[in-house]
Amino acid sequence: MSKVIVVTSGKGGVGKTTSSAAFAAGLAAKGHKTAVIDFDVGLRNLDLIMGVERRVVYDFVNVINGEATLKQALIKDKRVDNLYILPASQTRDKDALSKEGVESVINELKKEFDFIVCDSPAGIEKGAFMALYFADEAIIVTNPEVSSVRDSDRILGILQSRSKAAEDGKTVKEHLLITRYSPDRVEGGDMLGMDDIVEILSVPLIGVIPESGSVLQASNSGNPVIMDKDSEAGQAYQDVVARFLGEEVPLRFIDVEPKKGFFQKLFG
Repeated sequence: MSKVIVVTSGKGGVGKTTSSAAFAAGLAAKGHKTAVIDFDVGLRNLDLIMGVERRVVYDFVNVINGEATLKQALIKDKRVDNLYILPASQTRDKDALSKEGVESVINELKKEFDFIVCDSPAGIEKGAFMALYFADEAIIVTNPEVSSVRDSDRILGILQSRSKAAEDGKTVKEHLLITRYSPDRVEGGDMLGMDDIVEILSVPLIGVIPESGSVLQASNSGNPVIMDKDSEAGQAYQDVVARFLGEEVPLRFIDVEPKKGFFQKLFG
């Protein structure tokens, strides 16, 4: 049975699109046919992070308006089998998304795909609401800072009250993903700790992504960071996908690295 997963948060710049790209690529690499949709109409960044910006001909809004078929608009990833991208429009605004139009596209995708990942824009306006409305599950992305956690709490409230599942008397299964985590800064008191964030939001933790330069490098090169298997961030996203699919995987990269002594530094 097909599942719709929204990757969301209230605050911008927390890593939603990076996480959507990595998560979708990870699901596809595990053999699940996966489509990832960019709901950020008017801006559009998912195609850049996925490295398909030059291949965009038709977009999400074209499909909703009947100006192109879904098959014409979907872009097949050249690196990962089973992975397809539906880009957003750069020339329209978010009012171009209608509940009926979005539902029609998602229902059509459900006939062919195992997972439909919805990359939500920041905030709580129409694009974000459309991204989460049809979700079966939600990945709430937050940074370890007070404003980000507070905004995530607001999104949880919307999921629990205004999603289609809520209207039907059901619940959206929620997962918490903490990004840009630095154990050293947590220990120094500059950043909220993982346990504090989980306690505040009361959402099961699916993963912690360490602060890493490899995330920016991957985004600039158009490769989802999960493909960088040597980076800690890439490995952490692989763990997230494994946990989502039901595997028991211990958390990594959450402890302060022990300081090396003089002879350790000298002799490695």
